[in-house]
Amino acid sequence: MGYELFIGLRYLKAKRKQTFISVITFISVLGITVGVTALIIVLSVMNGFEENLKEKILGINANVVVTELGQGMRDYDAVAQKVRNMPGITGASPFTYNQAMISSPGGVVGAVIRGLDVKTAGSVTVLPSKIREGSLEGIKAPLKGASPGIIIGSELARNIGVKPGDSVNVISPMGTMTPAGPVPRMAAFKVAGIFELGMYEYDSSMAFISLENSQSFFRLGDTVTGVEVKIDDIYRAEQAADEIMNGLKGPYWTRTWMEMNRNLFSALRLEKVAMFIILTLIILVAALNIISTLIMVVMEKGKDIAILKSLGATSGGIMKIFMVEGIIIGVTGTFFGTVLGLAAALNLEKIVQFIERAFHFKVLPPSVYYIDTFPSKVEPSVVLVIVLISIGISFLATLYPSWQASRFDPVEGLRYE
Repeated sequence: MGYELFIGLRYLKAKRKQTFISVITFISVLGITVGVTALIIVLSVMNGFEENLKEKILGINANVVVTELGQGMRDYDAVAQKVRNMPGITGASPFTYNQAMISSPGGVVGAVIRGLDVKTAGSVTVLPSKIREGSLEGIKAPLKGASPGIIIGSELARNIGVKPGDSVNVISPMGTMTPAGPVPRMAAFKVAGIFELGMYEYDSSMAFISLENSQSFFRLGDTVTGVEVKIDDIYRAEQAADEIMNGLKGPYWTRTWMEMNRNLFSALRLEKVAMFIILTLIILVAALNIISTLIMVVMEKGKDIAILKSLGATSGGIMKIFMVEGIIIGVTGTFFGTVLGLAAALNLEKIVQFIERAFHFKVLPPSVYYIDTFPSKVEPSVVLVIVLISIGISFLATLYPSWQASRFDPVEGLRYE
């Protein structure tokens, strides 16, 4: 062990007369611990939010949407088949997208009615696995037959007070013109299933019917809104969209999931950066405590520095002594902060559930937030960056006090000490 490390460790143990310095040292370690813990927890939660939100959005929406310029797409079967044969494409399915009112004796709500192809919908959406009651097969009955089926969200079903087997009326705002004026178009549907995605916005305002019934009810003829496409890697959506455009060679255009949800994910990234900057200030405040601690130690150890220099210690050696002391404070705080942060982030859902049971309130009300669970995703690269930044700030905080100690004049120290 070099003498610099040996003396630096000894200086961490304050004598009885320097208890105040020891308290400030403890506060410095505690400040860094709190800052690192908060950074790891908050960034893990925000990563979890983004991943969970992305999973729910892409679970019910396509990675790429292909539409045709004009009023709708007519040759959708050929387009879907051609897209399926392209590399990297795992599924393609035609769909319609319209707005309507859904009414029952329990109430009336506005909803998005999506028409889907029962045969191919499972290749682009997780809807079949999210149906809590009933099944996707229940929407096959034709509109002109008895009781065509509709699948609605769990919150929507709760709002209008219906369950599988009940009847609802779907009312289109695009009515039929009569001698008495426009009359809203209306048809009775039977609730064939109830789905739950865990995302309030979808569960409360979305319903699904068959593609044929949607074309018939909304008077779309033989057209659809477009073709939904699922790819094997969501992060190459832009490349896949360009390949689809080049392969179709017609009046088509594509939109990726990143373009359709750009504002939402941009806001999440901006918030993550802002929280990182704000919480890093906690570590900076703790670093100021390190500076003040080392300055007081330097002032108190003037006699020791003078003796060491008289014995042949160099200015660099004196500087290393106090740098060692400051770095040990930073590394200790970073270590405990990392341990506490990882322990909390990896068990956050259990902690939240305990708080909800203990205090009888919902941390994330689904009517307010996009999701109803408290996700957490620990990314090793993010944790590594936090650790390096914390140790780096602690190291920088040692430079000025250590430099001042190295410039100490041994003659003055021996004369007055």
